[in-house]
Amino acid sequence: MATIKALVLRAAGTNCDRETAFALQQAGFTTSREHVFRLMEDPSKLDDAQFLVIPGGFSYGDDIASGKILANQMLHRLSEPLNRFVQAGKLVLGICNGFQVMLKSGLLPWGNVSPDQAHLDATLAWNDVGRFQDRWIHLRADSDKCVFVPKGEVLALPIAHGEGKFIARDASVLERLRTDDQVALRYVDENGAPGPYPINPNGSNDDIAGICDATGRVMGLMPHPERFIDITQHPQWTRRQIKRADGAVFFQRAWDYLNG
Repeated sequence: MATIKALVLRAAGTNCDRETAFALQQAGFTTSREHVFRLMEDPSKLDDAQFLVIPGGFSYGDDIASGKILANQMLHRLSEPLNRFVQAGKLVLGICNGFQVMLKSGLLPWGNVSPDQAHLDATLAWNDVGRFQDRWIHLRADSDKCVFVPKGEVLALPIAHGEGKFIARDASVLERLRTDDQVALRYVDENGAPGPYPINPNGSNDDIAGICDATGRVMGLMPHPERFIDITQHPQWTRRQIKRADGAVFFQRAWDYLNG
């Protein structure tokens, strides 16, 4: 079996890095957790990895804004190695706070770390309900090109965020995301139909829960796939006779893509 390396990027306040590393290991990856300071000292650590994951948590305590400090470090200290990483055909996944970091660094929506793109065409704002949401939701995979999840699947995953409302800068950006097949996940009910709160837990534009770049290899999402990699993690796994851990799909498909 091939050795495929994944790197989990962490910073002060990140609190989902160990769960994310474990999920990657279960899928077959050789995994390392790297503090952003160590990566800034030695960006060549990225050269040995095929998969970069920016996990959830509260990087730097969200003291300025969610993900902003880590995004600035990526912008000003790691932009060139990160862009080379993406251009080399490798995979990037950002989860919750990691999604916020990707938007504020420019990795999403267009797949390029750049001050000219960071946080300009899309952002994540406070939930419409004005409070933290911590519960299970359903998602529908809507992109043919997204590497991490097959189109048409309806998935159950947990969310845990206060600033998860996806907002496009204007109608033209939203239309570009749709036209280029970059809307990877939408909030739906268990039958796959969209709806208002609580189906859409934060008021995101077009019910968007996750997007990818134009290649499908760079993805960010608000729900937490690393928290559902075993059926027993679902709160109703016996009552609903859960047969599959939907979060494991993301990591297994990444492994299959890189191993193919």
